[in-house]
Parts: sequence; structure tokens; C-alpha cells
Amino acid sequence: MKRWRQGLAAVFAVILMISSLPLGQLTVLADNRWVFTEKVPSGKTGKNMTVSFTVKNSSGHDIKKLGIGFDTSGVDIGDEDEDDLIYGYAFPFEMTQSSKQSIKSLGSLGAGKTRTVTLSGKVRRDLSDGYYNVPIAVYEQVSDEDDGGWYQHASENIRVWISKSTGSTDEEDDETKTYDFVLGENQSTPYGIYPNVLDFSMNLRNNSPATVYNVKVSMVMDPDSTKFPFDINEANYDRRFEQIGKDETVPLPYSFAIRSDVYSGYYPINMKISYSKSSTGEELETYETSFFVRVTNKDKEDDRGDFNEHDRTRARIIIDGFTTAPETIIAGDEFELVLMIKNASSNITATNLLFSLESEKVSDSAVFTTESGSSSIAMDSLGPGSTRELRMRLLSKPSVDQRSYGLTVKAKFDSPEYKNAEENMQIDIPVKQIPRLNTGTFEVMPDSIKVGEESNIMFGINNTGRVILYNVMVSFEADSIQYTDTYVGNIKPGETGNVDCMLTGLAATVDNGKIKVLISHEDENGNVATEEKELRLYVVEDVMEYDDMEAGNFDDVLIEEPSFFAAHQSIIILAAAAVAVLAAILISLKIRKKKQKALEEDEDEDDEFS
Repeated sequence: MKRWRQGLAAVFAVILMISSLPLGQLTVLADNRWVFTEKVPSGKTGKNMTVSFTVKNSSGHDIKKLGIGFDTSGVDIGDEDEDDLIYGYAFPFEMTQSSKQSIKSLGSLGAGKTRTVTLSGKVRRDLSDGYYNVPIAVYEQVSDEDDGGWYQHASENIRVWISKSTGSTDEEDDETKTYDFVLGENQSTPYGIYPNVLDFSMNLRNNSPATVYNVKVSMVMDPDSTKFPFDINEANYDRRFEQIGKDETVPLPYSFAIRSDVYSGYYPINMKISYSKSSTGEELETYETSFFVRVTNKDKEDDRGDFNEHDRTRARIIIDGFTTAPETIIAGDEFELVLMIKNASSNITATNLLFSLESEKVSDSAVFTTESGSSSIAMDSLGPGSTRELRMRLLSKPSVDQRSYGLTVKAKFDSPEYKNAEENMQIDIPVKQIPRLNTGTFEVMPDSIKVGEESNIMFGINNTGRVILYNVMVSFEADSIQYTDTYVGNIKPGETGNVDCMLTGLAATVDNGKIKVLISHEDENGNVATEEKELRLYVVEDVMEYDDMEAGNFDDVLIEEPSFFAAHQSIIILAAAAVAVLAAILISLKIRKKKQKALEEDEDEDDEFS
């Protein structure tokens, strides 16, 4: 190991011999693919040092979340020998727990794209003058696991120059220097007139002795119009910067509507600036400053006017958002409403909060009612800037139309200087209706046809729901008929769409004659729903008698008209049978009468001879 290090020491000796060359000529490391520098960063022992370099995405694909950090794996300060300290093998920065684990997130970076990055650290005091390699690790976040889910693409060296500190006053530690900022330098006071919107940009200059990082500029707001003259329309007015260089000026753009109740005059706008002296985000510092704006509206009232006990500062309660479970509310169903209640005040606590719900009414009846019957919920306190959930079980009215309905959330609360304050907050909750329809009686004329013949189908489609049925289509499907569909159009609630079409027989019915009727319709979003009905229609084969004709030859078939006897054969046979029976009865009576007369004559002759 010693011989290997001594061999590399010779290489570094050559580098030291050509140190008179411009620093930019010593920055290129031939095997680097990910990190590069335009010039060699320099630092002094015991001082804070910023390493600036360029990172290139050499992965061959877009990286959604790129990370950079010092590669401290295998670094063990204290286990180095004299050669390590002399010839640049030692890690040049002091080791802390945060520097071992810190990964600076850079956001997304396209394939082949580059970005300038800075990392900071405090140079070790035990180093000699010379060049040192700083290992830089390049990461890509591939999952959201507890350990960060970082995948290391590469670890490549950046060369830096370290020299011994002379201890002069010019090399005073950054920690002892004063960091401050200047607002509105060489700018006029922003000026606005009610009811116009005031658009302005305030300049912020870094008056610090060095670059600052992770800068957040926050405007301190107040719900009291005597302290803050603008309406608070946005949830967040923070302005953020990754870094601001020494003496660099950045703009802070704002747009505010002037309050209607504000008085004319000058108002101080307080600003809170948080920053870090290191790119790793360590040791977050805070700086406070302010600037003035001028507004013109109405003159201030006489200070000797009537005293109002409620003219004091109070908390500002707002609804930061809401959800429902289920997300889609069907009229007549029960659902859970989750309100995110936030105290938008930055420094005032609200106590003894009481929330009550007031629903929009339809036909003098509330659209939303509570499951328990009580529409009020109490909350003990809500700190400045904090948010809490408010949950209630509600029931929607089943007979309402499909649209959004208003729900007013009334809040009553106390503040240290303001008792029984009130806020009314409005949300809109959409209510859906289920499309409903039924059909009238199917008229099938005729209900039995031959193959190739047509049958007329007529029926009505009644919209029995509360929403419009859009683009209603009806189709008929069966093996015995030709597929047919017909367009009905839109059907409003309470109205009827009529279907009148012809079905053609395709093949003989082999089942019970069922024809499938499919009725499809769309909602306002184009989602299609289908309902199935059925009707009866029989299709039979067209059978032709051809007697002595050759099989398969059906050309010129003559159908003769039946004769009078053939047409009335059954009636004639019945009549002939009746006549025959009547004749037999008459003949029988005549024979019996003749026999009776002959018998009487024989009896008379016997009387004469006796």
C-alpha cells in the first residue's frame, strides 16, 4: 500500500511542478463523465469553502430527481499517514454527521443536460499546502423508501487547492462576519389607490460577505387592516431562491388588492428572511427587515369616535380544503364530509371554536342534513398557521336536481383581544342523480313474418329520472333478424322518446322468438350506459308446393285459383249429409204409415166374414 501511494505521490509531485500554469488547465480529469469544473476552487485551512462545479446527466435517460453530495464512504479522518496529508489523499473537509448523510436534491435533469452546483464545507486545519481530490457522488432517487431510495450513479473527483491560513484579519471566519440584506434599494415607495390592484416588485440585495443558500423570503401578514392594507387572497406569498451571491440583487414580485376598509397612509410591510451559509442547508439563520407602501382610500376617522370593543386583532379561520367519502355523492345517499380548518393568522391563537353548518335549500327544504340531527361541532383551540380536520356525517336530499349545492360553515371563536369573532365560509358540493328509464308496450306488427319480410316495431322510452338522457340509441339483435339500430336523440326528464323502425327476417326462429333490445344513452360527460329489454317476433320459412315440378326449378310457378267445390267443400259435404238424413226419416215415416193402413184394412175384412 505504501509503495502504491509513493508511486502516486510522484505523479502529484509533477503536478506541483507545473502549478504555475493557469488553474483552468488543471481541472480536467480524463475519466470524469458526470462532474466537471471550469477552474480549481481554492480554500484556506480552518475556513468555510464553497466548491462550484458542473454536473452532467450521463445516464442516457431523463432523471426526475437528481442528488449530489460528498462521497464520504471509506473516509476515516485520523487513520491517515503523513503522505496522505502531504500529497492530497486526505479528505479535505471536516467530517460531521450531516456531511456524511447529506444529499442535495437538484430536481429533474434531462439526458445529456448540465447544471451548475455548489457544495460547502469547512476545510481541515491539519492540511498542508497543495491540491486535494474531493470525491463527489451523483445519485438518482428511484423510490420513496425510508432511506431515501437513492441509487448512486458515480463517484468522481474534483481537484481543489488548499493553502495554510495566515491568521490575518482578512481571513476572518465567515461565522464572525455580519450577514444582512437590503430591501428596496434605490426604489420608490410602492403606491396604490383603492379599488385598483397594486402590482410592484421589491428588490432584495444580499449585503452579506458571502453567498447565501436555500433563501426563503416570507411576508408577515396580519388580518387587521390597520396593520396590513391588502386582501390576503393567496395561501402562500413566500419567495424562494436556491442561492443569492454576494451583492447580488433579486426581484420579489407581488400583486395585492387594496382592502376596502383601509385608511389612506403609509404602512410598514415586515419581511422575514431565512437562509443558510452552506449549500447543504445546515445552520439555518433568520434575518428580519421591512419596507413601506403607500395607499390612498379614505381618510382616517376621528380618534375620539365611539369606542368599539371588537376593534382588536383576531385570528383568521379559513377552509383550506375539503373531501367527501365517497368522492361521488348520489342524491339520497349518506356521505362523510372532511373539512380542513386552518388558522391563517401568523401569530394569534383561536380558542373555544364552534362550527355549525347551514345547507342551501330547495323548496324550503335543506339539501344536506346531518345524520345525528346536530349541525354543530366544537374545537378547543387552533394555533397560528395550524390545520385540523373536521368530520361530519351528512345525508343528501334524494329529490334534488343534479348540480352543486352550497354549504355554509359558520365559525364562532375567541382570540386573546377579540371575543365572539365570527367567520362564514362557503363550499360547493356536487350531487349526482342516477339516470332512469322505462319502456312502453312493444307494438309488433305483424308478430310473425316469413324470411325476407319486415315487421314494424313501435314503442316509447320514458325518462323517469332527473337528468337528461343524451344520444339515446336503440339496437335490435337476434339470430332470426338482420341487426338494426336507430337513433332517438336526447330525452329530457319526464319526456318520452319514440322508436319506430322495421325489422327484417333473416332466418327461421329456432327458439321462443326473443329479440334483444339494447337501449344505450350518455351522461353529460359522455359516459355510456346500456339497458337491455326484449320483445317477441317469430320468423318462419317460406315453403312452396311444386308437385310434379322438377326439384329446384321454381321459375314461373303458376298458382291456380281453387274451384267453387274446392273452396266450399266442407260446407257442401255437411249440407249433403243433412239432406240424406232428412230423406231417410221421411221414407221411414211413409213406410210405417203404409203398413198401418194395410193392417187396418185386414181387420175390416175379418169383421165382415164373422
